[in-house]
Amino acid sequence: MAATRAPLRDDLGAPVPLAGPARRVVSLVPSLTEALAATCPDRLVGATDWCTHPADLDVARVRGTKNPDLAAVAALEPDLVVANKEENRELDVRRMRERGLAVWVTDIETVPQSLASMARLLGEALEVPEPGWLGEARAAWSGPVPAPTTRVVVPVWRDPWMVVGRPTFTADLLARCGYEVVGGEVGTGRYPSADVATLDDPALADLVLLPDEPYEFTAADGPEAFARVPTRLVSGRLLTWYGPALVEARISLDRA
Repeated sequence: MAATRAPLRDDLGAPVPLAGPARRVVSLVPSLTEALAATCPDRLVGATDWCTHPADLDVARVRGTKNPDLAAVAALEPDLVVANKEENRELDVRRMRERGLAVWVTDIETVPQSLASMARLLGEALEVPEPGWLGEARAAWSGPVPAPTTRVVVPVWRDPWMVVGRPTFTADLLARCGYEVVGGEVGTGRYPSADVATLDDPALADLVLLPDEPYEFTAADGPEAFARVPTRLVSGRLLTWYGPALVEARISLDRA
């Protein structure tokens, strides 16, 4: 008699009913889509419209992270759907489970958490060898968090203005590069609203980092709001995506 597979649990402790390694996977998280495409592209059968990396990704699309087409997800007959506590709605996760789909939800607020979470997902749910990019990312982000040298405001939206707060993956990643995220303190929410006049204060911040996602700040849309604190346009992917982007982020942010 074949041995019974030990029950799997996702990052939130919810059971994930898999009889064997997942062969057909739908990803509702751009970061995880990129990670799966770089590791085991033959397993990935569906992704959201926001899954833009790799650029040549050719899989079925199931709408957005906040409004996935659940019928389309089910029609792909996945062994596993991967989601994220922050990016996806608990309601959609519950409805997929009610349809009988196995769902693995990640919960990530720090760089070490992201590395451990992805290693467990790939190793336990998909049973694939650890990819080279994951080892590179682990090596790149190992070591203690340095003392901050630059205070940064990181807006993620405008009208109303919202900024990166703590605890968030972005704040932890930047801290590991010597940047202290300000303008959104513990207790005020992960992405608190803020008055731009308050943010544009050299007593608060040394620099404003303007990412191109989720709000697409550009040279013509964002910098003009800050007259007193210098601004810099940055890749939102390198600030918010875990997965292979972590390797590129380490290099890019160290050079900034």
